[in-house]
Amino acid sequence: MSNLEYKQISRKVFFNNAKYNYILMLLIVFGGFLIFGLSENVRGPAIPVIQNDFQLTQTHLGALLALNSLGYLLACSFTSILANKIGIKWTGITAFLSMTAAGFTIFFSTTFTTLSASFFFLYIGNGMLEIGLGIMAARIFTKNTGMMMNLSHFFYGLSSTVAPIMAASIMGWNGLSGEEFGWRGMYLFILCFSILPIIPSLLGKFPTEKIEEGTVLSFKSLSRDPIAWLIVAILSFGVVSELAVGGWLINYLVKAYQWEITDASHMLSLFFLFFMLSRLLLGPLTDRVGFTKSIMIFSAFSGICNFAAIIIGEKGAILFAVSGAGIALIYPTVMALLAKRYPHGTGTAITFTVTLMGIASVIGNFLIGFIIDFVTKVFSNGDNELIGLQAGYGFIALLALLCSGCCYVLYRIFCNRNELV
Repeated sequence: MSNLEYKQISRKVFFNNAKYNYILMLLIVFGGFLIFGLSENVRGPAIPVIQNDFQLTQTHLGALLALNSLGYLLACSFTSILANKIGIKWTGITAFLSMTAAGFTIFFSTTFTTLSASFFFLYIGNGMLEIGLGIMAARIFTKNTGMMMNLSHFFYGLSSTVAPIMAASIMGWNGLSGEEFGWRGMYLFILCFSILPIIPSLLGKFPTEKIEEGTVLSFKSLSRDPIAWLIVAILSFGVVSELAVGGWLINYLVKAYQWEITDASHMLSLFFLFFMLSRLLLGPLTDRVGFTKSIMIFSAFSGICNFAAIIIGEKGAILFAVSGAGIALIYPTVMALLAKRYPHGTGTAITFTVTLMGIASVIGNFLIGFIIDFVTKVFSNGDNELIGLQAGYGFIALLALLCSGCCYVLYRIFCNRNELV
Protein backbone atom coordinates (compact mmCIF):
# COMPACT_ATOMS: atom_id res chain seq x y z
CA MET A 1 0.00 0.00 0.00
CA SER A 2 1.41 3.36 -1.00
CA ASN A 3 1.72 6.26 1.43
CA LEU A 4 -0.92 8.22 -0.51
CA GLU A 5 -3.41 5.34 -0.36
CA TYR A 6 -2.77 4.95 3.37
CA LYS A 7 -3.48 8.63 3.98
CA GLN A 8 -6.68 8.49 1.93
CA ILE A 9 -7.94 5.43 3.83
CA SER A 10 -6.95 6.96 7.19
CA ARG A 11 -8.77 10.16 6.34
CA LYS A 12 -11.89 8.24 5.28
CA VAL A 13 -11.87 6.16 8.47
CA PHE A 14 -11.35 9.28 10.59
CA PHE A 15 -14.26 11.22 9.16
CA ASN A 16 -16.58 8.21 9.06
CA ASN A 17 -15.86 7.39 12.68
CA ALA A 18 -18.94 8.21 14.77
CA LYS A 19 -16.88 9.56 17.66
CA TYR A 20 -14.96 12.06 15.55
CA ASN A 21 -18.04 13.03 13.59
CA TYR A 22 -19.76 13.77 16.89
CA ILE A 23 -16.84 16.03 17.81
CA LEU A 24 -17.29 17.88 14.51
CA MET A 25 -20.99 18.28 15.26
CA LEU A 26 -20.16 19.70 18.68
CA LEU A 27 -17.71 22.16 17.09
CA ILE A 28 -20.44 23.36 14.74
CA VAL A 29 -23.17 23.65 17.39
CA PHE A 30 -20.99 25.12 20.15
CA GLY A 31 -19.06 27.33 17.71
CA GLY A 32 -22.29 28.42 16.07
CA PHE A 33 -23.71 29.55 19.38
CA LEU A 34 -20.47 31.40 20.16
CA ILE A 35 -20.80 33.36 16.89
CA PHE A 36 -24.52 33.87 17.46
CA GLY A 37 -23.92 35.35 20.92
CA LEU A 38 -21.31 37.76 19.58
CA SER A 39 -23.43 38.94 16.65
CA GLU A 40 -26.48 39.48 18.88
CA ASN A 41 -24.87 41.30 21.78
CA VAL A 42 -22.16 43.57 20.39
CA ARG A 43 -25.00 45.96 19.60
CA GLY A 44 -25.29 47.13 23.23
CA PRO A 45 -22.29 49.54 23.19
CA ALA A 46 -22.99 50.45 19.56
CA ILE A 47 -26.62 51.52 19.99
CA PRO A 48 -26.04 54.80 21.91
CA VAL A 49 -23.38 55.80 19.34
CA ILE A 50 -25.60 54.85 16.40
CA GLN A 51 -28.47 56.77 18.00
CA ASN A 52 -26.26 59.84 18.31
CA ASP A 53 -24.80 59.54 14.79
CA PHE A 54 -28.21 59.35 13.16
CA GLN A 55 -30.09 61.52 15.73
CA LEU A 56 -32.67 58.82 16.47
CA THR A 57 -35.55 59.08 18.95
CA GLN A 58 -36.31 56.17 21.26
CA THR A 59 -39.23 55.25 19.00
CA HIS A 60 -36.91 55.22 15.97
CA LEU A 61 -34.51 53.03 17.93
CA GLY A 62 -37.34 50.68 18.87
CA ALA A 63 -38.37 50.54 15.20
CA LEU A 64 -34.79 49.66 14.20
CA LEU A 65 -34.70 46.81 16.71
CA ALA A 66 -38.15 45.72 15.60
CA LEU A 67 -36.91 45.62 11.99
CA ASN A 68 -34.07 43.39 13.18
CA SER A 69 -36.65 41.06 14.65
CA LEU A 70 -38.60 41.17 11.37
CA GLY A 71 -35.54 39.88 9.50
CA TYR A 72 -35.18 37.18 12.12
CA LEU A 73 -38.86 36.33 11.70
CA LEU A 74 -38.54 36.09 7.93
CA ALA A 75 -35.64 33.66 8.29
CA CYS A 76 -37.60 31.54 10.76
CA SER A 77 -40.43 31.17 8.25
CA PHE A 78 -38.32 29.55 5.55
CA THR A 79 -35.32 27.92 7.29
CA SER A 80 -37.04 24.61 8.04
CA ILE A 81 -38.23 24.37 4.41
CA LEU A 82 -34.73 25.27 3.20
CA ALA A 83 -33.21 22.62 5.47
CA ASN A 84 -35.55 19.99 4.03
CA LYS A 85 -34.57 20.94 0.47
CA ILE A 86 -30.81 21.52 0.65
CA GLY A 87 -30.05 19.83 3.97
CA ILE A 88 -29.23 21.23 7.39
CA LYS A 89 -25.51 21.25 6.48
CA TRP A 90 -25.82 23.76 3.64
CA THR A 91 -28.47 25.73 5.50
CA GLY A 92 -25.97 26.35 8.31
CA ILE A 93 -23.20 27.26 5.87
CA THR A 94 -25.53 29.71 4.11
CA ALA A 95 -26.34 31.34 7.47
CA PHE A 96 -22.65 31.77 8.34
CA LEU A 97 -21.87 33.26 4.92
CA SER A 98 -24.80 35.71 5.07
CA MET A 99 -23.69 36.94 8.50
CA THR A 100 -20.19 37.57 7.17
CA ALA A 101 -21.64 39.50 4.22
CA ALA A 102 -23.76 41.55 6.64
CA GLY A 103 -20.57 42.73 8.32
CA PHE A 104 -19.51 44.39 5.06
CA THR A 105 -22.92 45.97 4.38
CA ILE A 106 -23.01 47.44 7.90
CA PHE A 107 -19.48 48.79 7.45
CA PHE A 108 -20.45 50.65 4.29
CA SER A 109 -23.77 51.99 5.66
CA THR A 110 -23.92 55.79 5.50
CA THR A 111 -27.64 56.47 6.03
CA PHE A 112 -30.25 55.22 8.48
CA THR A 113 -32.02 53.47 5.60
CA THR A 114 -28.95 51.49 4.50
CA LEU A 115 -28.12 50.72 8.13
CA SER A 116 -31.64 49.41 8.73
CA ALA A 117 -31.41 47.24 5.62
CA SER A 118 -28.01 45.91 6.73
CA PHE A 119 -29.25 44.97 10.19
CA PHE A 120 -32.30 43.38 8.58
CA PHE A 121 -29.96 41.26 6.44
CA LEU A 122 -27.84 40.35 9.47
CA TYR A 123 -30.85 39.15 11.40
CA ILE A 124 -31.98 37.01 8.48
CA GLY A 125 -28.65 35.22 8.90
CA ASN A 126 -29.12 35.10 12.68
CA GLY A 127 -32.58 33.62 12.31
CA MET A 128 -31.36 30.96 9.87
CA LEU A 129 -28.51 30.12 12.24
CA GLU A 130 -30.67 29.84 15.34
CA ILE A 131 -33.26 27.59 13.68
CA GLY A 132 -30.50 25.55 12.06
CA LEU A 133 -28.62 25.09 15.33
CA GLY A 134 -31.86 24.18 17.10
CA ILE A 135 -32.62 21.46 14.55
CA MET A 136 -29.03 20.16 14.70
CA ALA A 137 -29.03 20.05 18.50
CA ALA A 138 -32.40 18.27 18.64
CA ARG A 139 -31.09 15.57 16.29
CA ILE A 140 -27.73 15.19 18.01
CA PHE A 141 -28.69 15.37 21.69
CA THR A 142 -31.12 12.49 22.13
CA LYS A 143 -29.95 11.78 25.70
CA ASN A 144 -29.86 14.23 28.64
CA THR A 145 -31.60 16.64 26.31
CA GLY A 146 -32.16 19.41 28.87
CA MET A 147 -28.54 19.40 30.04
CA MET A 148 -27.08 19.32 26.51
CA MET A 149 -29.42 22.02 25.19
CA ASN A 150 -28.44 24.28 28.07
CA LEU A 151 -24.75 23.41 27.57
CA SER A 152 -25.03 24.39 23.89
CA HIS A 153 -26.64 27.68 24.83
CA PHE A 154 -23.96 28.14 27.49
CA PHE A 155 -21.65 29.01 24.61
CA TYR A 156 -24.13 31.68 23.54
CA GLY A 157 -23.92 33.05 27.07
CA LEU A 158 -20.12 32.78 27.06
CA SER A 159 -19.72 34.92 23.94
CA SER A 160 -22.51 37.24 25.09
CA THR A 161 -20.58 37.84 28.32
CA VAL A 162 -17.50 39.13 26.53
CA ALA A 163 -19.37 40.71 23.59
CA PRO A 164 -20.19 44.13 25.15
CA ILE A 165 -16.67 44.62 26.56
CA MET A 166 -15.10 43.35 23.35
CA ALA A 167 -17.32 45.61 21.24
CA ALA A 168 -16.57 48.70 23.35
CA SER A 169 -12.83 47.95 23.14
CA ILE A 170 -12.79 47.27 19.38
CA MET A 171 -14.75 50.45 18.69
CA GLY A 172 -11.78 52.36 20.15
CA TRP A 173 -9.12 50.58 18.10
CA ASN A 174 -7.25 52.55 15.45
CA GLY A 175 -7.09 51.21 11.90
CA LEU A 176 -4.25 51.47 9.42
CA SER A 177 -5.43 54.96 8.45
CA GLY A 178 -5.30 56.10 12.07
CA GLU A 179 -9.07 56.43 12.37
CA GLU A 180 -11.03 54.59 15.05
CA PHE A 181 -12.81 51.39 14.08
CA GLY A 182 -16.05 52.78 15.49
CA TRP A 183 -19.23 50.70 15.42
CA ARG A 184 -18.90 50.01 11.68
CA GLY A 185 -15.41 48.53 11.92
CA MET A 186 -16.36 46.63 15.06
CA TYR A 187 -19.27 44.89 13.33
CA LEU A 188 -17.11 43.98 10.32
CA PHE A 189 -14.37 42.54 12.53
CA ILE A 190 -16.74 40.50 14.71
CA LEU A 191 -18.91 39.12 11.91
CA CYS A 192 -15.91 37.86 9.93
CA PHE A 193 -15.55 35.19 12.64
CA SER A 194 -18.69 33.61 11.13
CA ILE A 195 -16.46 31.99 8.50
CA LEU A 196 -14.77 29.68 11.05
CA PRO A 197 -17.62 27.17 11.74
CA ILE A 198 -17.90 26.54 8.00
CA ILE A 199 -14.75 24.37 8.17
CA PRO A 200 -16.19 21.60 10.41
CA SER A 201 -19.51 21.99 8.57
CA LEU A 202 -17.84 20.92 5.31
CA LEU A 203 -16.12 17.96 6.98
CA GLY A 204 -18.94 16.58 9.13
CA LYS A 205 -21.77 14.18 8.39
CA PHE A 206 -25.04 15.57 9.72
CA PRO A 207 -27.74 13.36 11.30
CA THR A 208 -31.12 13.19 9.60
CA GLU A 209 -34.48 13.29 11.31
CA LYS A 210 -36.16 9.90 11.71
CA ILE A 211 -39.81 10.09 10.67
CA GLU A 212 -42.10 7.13 11.34
CA GLU A 213 -45.02 6.47 9.03
CA GLY A 214 -48.15 8.29 10.12
CA THR A 215 -46.32 10.59 12.55
CA VAL A 216 -45.55 13.55 10.26
CA LEU A 217 -46.11 16.81 12.11
CA SER A 218 -47.58 19.74 10.21
CA PHE A 219 -48.10 23.43 10.89
CA LYS A 220 -51.84 22.81 10.57
CA SER A 221 -51.87 20.21 13.34
CA LEU A 222 -49.73 22.44 15.55
CA SER A 223 -52.06 25.41 14.99
CA ARG A 224 -54.90 23.30 16.41
CA ASP A 225 -52.91 22.22 19.47
CA PRO A 226 -53.53 24.43 22.55
CA ILE A 227 -50.29 23.11 24.10
CA ALA A 228 -48.32 24.36 21.10
CA TRP A 229 -49.81 27.86 21.52
CA LEU A 230 -49.01 27.91 25.22
CA ILE A 231 -45.41 26.99 24.44
CA VAL A 232 -45.34 29.82 21.88
CA ALA A 233 -46.54 32.27 24.55
CA ILE A 234 -43.97 31.00 27.07
CA LEU A 235 -41.09 31.27 24.62
CA SER A 236 -42.26 34.65 23.29
CA PHE A 237 -42.55 36.34 26.69
CA GLY A 238 -39.29 34.80 27.91
CA VAL A 239 -37.14 35.47 24.87
CA VAL A 240 -38.40 39.01 24.24
CA SER A 241 -37.54 39.77 27.87
CA GLU A 242 -34.09 38.17 27.40
CA LEU A 243 -33.21 39.86 24.11
CA ALA A 244 -34.50 43.25 25.28
CA VAL A 245 -31.76 43.35 27.90
CA GLY A 246 -29.06 43.24 25.20
CA GLY A 247 -30.74 46.07 23.34
CA TRP A 248 -31.87 48.32 26.21
CA LEU A 249 -29.81 47.79 29.40
CA ILE A 250 -26.82 49.90 28.36
CA ASN A 251 -29.13 52.58 27.04
CA TYR A 252 -31.02 52.53 30.34
CA LEU A 253 -27.89 52.85 32.49
CA VAL A 254 -26.41 55.61 30.29
CA LYS A 255 -29.61 57.68 30.06
CA ALA A 256 -31.07 57.04 33.53
CA TYR A 257 -27.92 57.10 35.66
CA GLN A 258 -25.47 58.92 33.34
CA TRP A 259 -23.06 55.98 33.34
CA GLU A 260 -20.18 55.86 30.89
CA ILE A 261 -20.72 53.40 28.02
CA THR A 262 -17.72 51.36 29.23
CA ASP A 263 -19.20 50.97 32.74
CA ALA A 264 -22.63 50.14 31.35
CA SER A 265 -21.02 47.58 29.02
CA HIS A 266 -19.42 45.92 32.04
CA MET A 267 -22.86 45.61 33.67
CA LEU A 268 -24.28 44.00 30.53
CA SER A 269 -21.32 41.62 30.50
CA LEU A 270 -22.05 40.79 34.13
CA PHE A 271 -25.63 40.00 33.12
CA PHE A 272 -24.30 37.55 30.56
CA LEU A 273 -21.86 36.11 33.09
CA PHE A 274 -24.79 35.13 35.33
CA PHE A 275 -26.58 34.06 32.16
CA MET A 276 -23.68 31.82 31.10
CA LEU A 277 -23.03 30.28 34.52
CA SER A 278 -26.73 29.53 34.95
CA ARG A 279 -26.80 27.47 31.76
CA LEU A 280 -23.61 25.67 32.73
CA LEU A 281 -24.37 24.96 36.38
CA LEU A 282 -28.17 24.91 36.55
CA GLY A 283 -28.88 23.41 33.12
CA PRO A 284 -28.52 19.81 34.40
CA LEU A 285 -31.23 20.53 37.01
CA THR A 286 -33.85 20.96 34.29
CA ASP A 287 -33.80 17.22 33.54
CA ARG A 288 -34.32 16.45 37.24
CA VAL A 289 -36.78 19.18 38.21
CA GLY A 290 -38.72 18.95 34.95
CA PHE A 291 -38.69 21.30 31.98
CA THR A 292 -42.03 22.98 32.69
CA LYS A 293 -41.41 23.58 36.39
CA SER A 294 -37.88 24.88 35.71
CA ILE A 295 -39.11 27.49 33.22
CA MET A 296 -41.84 28.62 35.62
CA ILE A 297 -39.45 29.12 38.55
CA PHE A 298 -36.57 30.78 36.75
CA SER A 299 -38.61 33.20 34.64
CA ALA A 300 -40.38 34.41 37.81
CA PHE A 301 -36.99 34.94 39.45
CA SER A 302 -35.82 37.07 36.51
CA GLY A 303 -38.93 39.25 36.54
CA ILE A 304 -38.70 39.87 40.29
CA CYS A 305 -35.01 40.84 40.03
CA ASN A 306 -35.70 43.38 37.28
CA PHE A 307 -38.60 44.98 39.13
CA ALA A 308 -36.51 45.17 42.30
CA ALA A 309 -33.65 46.83 40.37
CA ILE A 310 -35.99 49.49 38.98
CA ILE A 311 -37.55 50.22 42.38
CA ILE A 312 -34.23 50.38 44.29
CA GLY A 313 -32.60 52.59 41.67
CA GLU A 314 -28.92 52.93 40.82
CA LYS A 315 -27.79 51.08 43.96
CA GLY A 316 -29.80 48.07 42.86
CA ALA A 317 -28.40 48.00 39.30
CA ILE A 318 -26.58 44.74 40.07
CA LEU A 319 -29.98 43.03 40.13
CA PHE A 320 -30.31 43.71 36.40
CA ALA A 321 -27.29 41.44 35.99
CA VAL A 322 -28.51 38.84 38.48
CA SER A 323 -31.74 38.49 36.50
CA GLY A 324 -29.68 36.82 33.78
CA ALA A 325 -29.43 33.68 35.94
CA GLY A 326 -33.18 33.19 35.63
CA ILE A 327 -33.94 34.20 32.06
CA ALA A 328 -30.98 32.15 30.72
CA LEU A 329 -32.73 28.80 31.06
CA ILE A 330 -35.92 29.70 29.21
CA TYR A 331 -34.94 29.28 25.56
CA PRO A 332 -32.85 26.06 25.76
CA THR A 333 -35.32 24.42 28.13
CA VAL A 334 -38.23 25.22 25.80
CA MET A 335 -36.19 23.68 22.95
CA ALA A 336 -35.71 20.56 25.08
CA LEU A 337 -39.44 20.56 25.84
CA LEU A 338 -40.25 20.71 22.12
CA ALA A 339 -37.81 17.87 21.36
CA LYS A 340 -39.51 15.64 23.95
CA ARG A 341 -43.07 16.74 23.22
CA TYR A 342 -42.74 16.42 19.44
CA PRO A 343 -40.02 13.77 18.81
CA HIS A 344 -41.24 13.11 15.24
CA GLY A 345 -41.14 16.52 13.61
CA THR A 346 -39.03 18.54 16.05
CA GLY A 347 -37.81 20.79 13.21
CA THR A 348 -41.39 21.69 12.31
CA ALA A 349 -42.27 22.33 15.97
CA ILE A 350 -39.21 24.54 16.45
CA THR A 351 -39.95 26.52 13.27
CA PHE A 352 -43.61 27.01 14.23
CA THR A 353 -42.74 28.14 17.75
CA VAL A 354 -39.77 30.35 16.94
CA THR A 355 -41.50 31.99 13.95
CA LEU A 356 -44.41 33.09 16.12
CA MET A 357 -41.94 34.13 18.80
CA GLY A 358 -40.33 36.32 16.13
CA ILE A 359 -43.63 38.12 15.59
CA ALA A 360 -43.83 38.79 19.31
CA SER A 361 -40.24 40.04 19.25
CA VAL A 362 -41.04 42.56 16.50
CA ILE A 363 -43.98 43.88 18.52
CA GLY A 364 -42.08 43.75 21.81
CA ASN A 365 -39.07 45.79 20.67
CA PHE A 366 -41.30 48.44 19.11
CA LEU A 367 -43.47 48.60 22.24
CA ILE A 368 -40.50 49.17 24.56
CA GLY A 369 -39.31 52.19 22.58
CA PHE A 370 -42.86 53.50 22.23
CA ILE A 371 -43.56 53.08 25.97
CA ILE A 372 -40.42 55.02 26.88
CA ASP A 373 -41.32 57.97 24.63
CA PHE A 374 -45.04 57.89 25.47
CA VAL A 375 -44.63 57.77 29.26
CA THR A 376 -41.92 60.44 29.15
CA LYS A 377 -44.14 62.76 27.14
CA VAL A 378 -47.39 62.16 29.06
CA PHE A 379 -46.07 62.10 32.62
CA SER A 380 -43.27 64.67 32.43
CA ASN A 381 -43.96 66.67 29.26
CA GLY A 382 -40.74 65.28 27.82
CA ASP A 383 -38.58 66.78 30.58
CA ASN A 384 -37.78 63.64 32.60
CA GLU A 385 -36.82 60.62 30.52
CA LEU A 386 -36.10 58.56 33.63
CA ILE A 387 -39.78 57.81 34.24
CA GLY A 388 -40.13 56.64 30.64
CA LEU A 389 -37.04 54.45 30.88
CA GLN A 390 -38.36 52.89 34.08
CA ALA A 391 -41.68 52.14 32.40
CA GLY A 392 -39.94 50.59 29.39
CA TYR A 393 -37.72 48.39 31.51
CA GLY A 394 -40.67 47.56 33.74
CA PHE A 395 -42.36 46.17 30.65
CA ILE A 396 -39.32 43.90 30.13
CA ALA A 397 -39.69 42.64 33.71
CA LEU A 398 -43.42 42.10 33.24
CA LEU A 399 -42.78 39.88 30.22
CA ALA A 400 -40.69 37.52 32.37
CA LEU A 401 -43.51 37.24 34.90
CA LEU A 402 -46.03 36.59 32.10
CA CYS A 403 -43.74 33.80 30.89
CA SER A 404 -43.87 32.24 34.36
CA GLY A 405 -47.66 32.61 34.54
CA CYS A 406 -48.21 30.90 31.18
CA CYS A 407 -45.87 28.13 32.23
CA TYR A 408 -47.91 27.57 35.38
CA VAL A 409 -51.00 27.04 33.20
CA LEU A 410 -49.06 24.55 31.05
CA TYR A 411 -47.78 22.80 34.16
CA ARG A 412 -51.32 22.32 35.48
CA ILE A 413 -52.49 20.95 32.11
CA PHE A 414 -49.60 18.48 31.98
CA CYS A 415 -50.29 17.39 35.57
CA ASN A 416 -53.98 16.80 34.84
CA ARG A 417 -53.12 14.76 31.75
CA ASN A 418 -50.26 12.92 33.46
CA GLU A 419 -47.95 14.16 30.65
CA LEU A 420 -45.51 16.22 32.72
CA VAL A 421 -42.25 16.86 30.88
